[in-house]
Amino acid sequence: MKLQPQEDRKRFQRLRRGLLKTQQSLTLPLERLFKGKRAFQEAALEQLEEILIEADVGVATTREIIDSLQEKINKEPSLSGSALKEHVKDHILSLLQVGREAATQLPSDALQVVLVVGVNGSGKTTTIAKMAYQLKEEGKKALLCAADTFRAAAIEQLEIWAERVGVGVVKGKSGSDPAAVVFDAIRAAIARGMDFLIIDTAGRLHTKRNLMNELEKIRRIIGREVTGAPQEVLLVLDAMTGQNGISQAEEFLKFSGVTGVVLAKLDGTAKGGVAVAIARSFGLPIKYVGVGEGLDDLLEFSPPEFVEALFSSNEELISCPD
Repeated sequence: MKLQPQEDRKRFQRLRRGLLKTQQSLTLPLERLFKGKRAFQEAALEQLEEILIEADVGVATTREIIDSLQEKINKEPSLSGSALKEHVKDHILSLLQVGREAATQLPSDALQVVLVVGVNGSGKTTTIAKMAYQLKEEGKKALLCAADTFRAAAIEQLEIWAERVGVGVVKGKSGSDPAAVVFDAIRAAIARGMDFLIIDTAGRLHTKRNLMNELEKIRRIIGREVTGAPQEVLLVLDAMTGQNGISQAEEFLKFSGVTGVVLAKLDGTAKGGVAVAIARSFGLPIKYVGVGEGLDDLLEFSPPEFVEALFSSNEELISCPD
């Protein structure tokens, strides 16, 4: 759905507010570091390394950025600080673009099945509600599936969100077979002519192999009932966990065929640089970012928009409300 200019501006402002803490740990220190520099010294590179790591860009990603900048300086020693800052921005943007060319467009009349995975407390259920809200706003029909049958509270939570958004939910009894619930939800979605089926799974600890195997069983059921499904397997990561999210992603990638990442709670952390580390480490596109508690605070991820918001000017940053 194409946004109008005013909606674009509102969306950008929400993203910028969501990145406020990360801006304070990354953008402002970078501004001070590069400001007025005519000759970039080794000590400044060390400071840059500290800034990037503090923002949770990650050691390997930081090293790549530093090496790229050093190469640029060696070729053009007289480059201004502002030009060097632009080089860092461009490099971050290129890393965030990784994996996005792999996205495929599916027939609009096919049932789109979205499997959502992630550990307990990552923001998975609220992310699902926000996705359903967004789809409803776009005129799409979405159905939710409560496949986290291990916790009765998880089913109740999804029901509360479904009622709030105004969408249906298929559930089973607490302790029932999650794959059976998913099967029922697929049949219901097809019978009701739904456009999307969004499946909430248990908050699996990434160290529990048996739970990962259960997730694979769910994927097999989906693929058997809907050709080409699930079209998306979204891993929800809590941005506030920083580099711990990387280890979570590594385990989930072994079992669930993750196609993209949702970075939740971005507004609650100064370590939003983890988005860059995730993109570089796994070649996975970030599909959405959560920038607040409102239903409209789940934003489709755009690398150019993200980088532009991240590197907003000091004046814009100061005027941005907490």
